[in-house]
Amino acid sequence: MYQLSDEILSFYRQTQESKRLTTHTKGQLEFVRTQEIITRYLPPPPAVVLDIGGGSGPYACWLAKVGYEVHLVDPVDLHIEQAKEASNLQIEHPIASISLGDARDLRFSSMSADAVLLLGPLYHLVAKDERLLALKEAYRVLRNGGAMVAAGISRFASMLDSFFEDRFRTPVHMDIVQNDLETGYHRNLTGDLNYFTDAYLHRPEELGSEVVKAGFQHQTTLAVEGPAWLFESFKNYWTDPDLRSVVLDLIRKVEAEPSLLGMSAHILAIGTK
Repeated sequence: MYQLSDEILSFYRQTQESKRLTTHTKGQLEFVRTQEIITRYLPPPPAVVLDIGGGSGPYACWLAKVGYEVHLVDPVDLHIEQAKEASNLQIEHPIASISLGDARDLRFSSMSADAVLLLGPLYHLVAKDERLLALKEAYRVLRNGGAMVAAGISRFASMLDSFFEDRFRTPVHMDIVQNDLETGYHRNLTGDLNYFTDAYLHRPEELGSEVVKAGFQHQTTLAVEGPAWLFESFKNYWTDPDLRSVVLDLIRKVEAEPSLLGMSAHILAIGTK
């Protein structure tokens, strides 16, 4: 069985990933926009959705509540426990199954799912051949006509975050950012969890190319946050309902603009079979 690196597993066992999408405004933006994009491409419920690398279950719980048959797989034992707890809180709409596993070796039959979500696996598989393995597994389990949504982190995310958070004063952080830009391999050797963990940062066009190489028809690549997450006053915009609507509308208008895709912290590639 495949297994994530000790560094990645340790990171997720020590951090509050289960709260990331709800506690902070930038996480809330990511969650709302990802939900919005997923909704466009999923067939109606009660379709079967595989949430691969589904973490503590935020997307799986949401989809189960609206009637989908959702099966969650994640490689982190803590996430499995948290997903089960979250599912138990919605007794009438539980996640159909929750299991420890890896995106590169799915324990589902071929053509058994109507949709597959890969919202975490690709950026934690640093080697391209392993990312393609995960994408090919998603292709295998997907029914003809089904949709796959794959998330990537932008190659430029750490640099942009450093500009706006004024982190360039730390030499070790500069080294991390330089390596991100040159190789796409985000490697945190500091022990400081604020610098994330091992990850691969995609160029926007690269993510779409990998989707095609795995056999999918690439429909589009979209920005999740767009440039909005970089606003100094973003929190003020997001907590005001009227301004939040303006922000979301503007993000939608430029979500597919090639010249701005790399400014988004996260990007989503949509593939169909």
